[in-house]
Amino acid sequence: MKPGGYEVAASARLDATFLALADPTRRAILARLALGEASVMELAAPFTMSQPAISKHLKVLERAGLVRVGQDAQRRPRRLDGEALQAASVWIEKCRAEWEANYQRLDRLLAALQRGERPGGRAPRKTSPRARR
Repeated sequence: MKPGGYEVAASARLDATFLALADPTRRAILARLALGEASVMELAAPFTMSQPAISKHLKVLERAGLVRVGQDAQRRPRRLDGEALQAASVWIEKCRAEWEANYQRLDRLLAALQRGERPGGRAPRKTSPRARR
């Protein structure tokens, strides 16, 4: 099935979210922003990399919709935007529920086979040793 416009846009957003989350520096920045807004200099302080390098990480997070830039006089603080994380969480939960349902069907099938039942609820036919040859 070919995905529609909404699905393509949602997929592209999920791609950007997971790409942003794939880097440990960006995850650390998000963890810091979960405590409250911060400037680029404040975000760069715990890292041994340059401020421009931190700014590049912030651009990736902003493109993914995970971080927003505020305006406070001369200061441009960054703050966490949880909407993209929520969308990723919903997607992961949907996958988890589908996998759980698949495992439950597999468990029922294995239990039925161990009881000697055929898939679909019928018992296997007993064949004589002569018929097996």
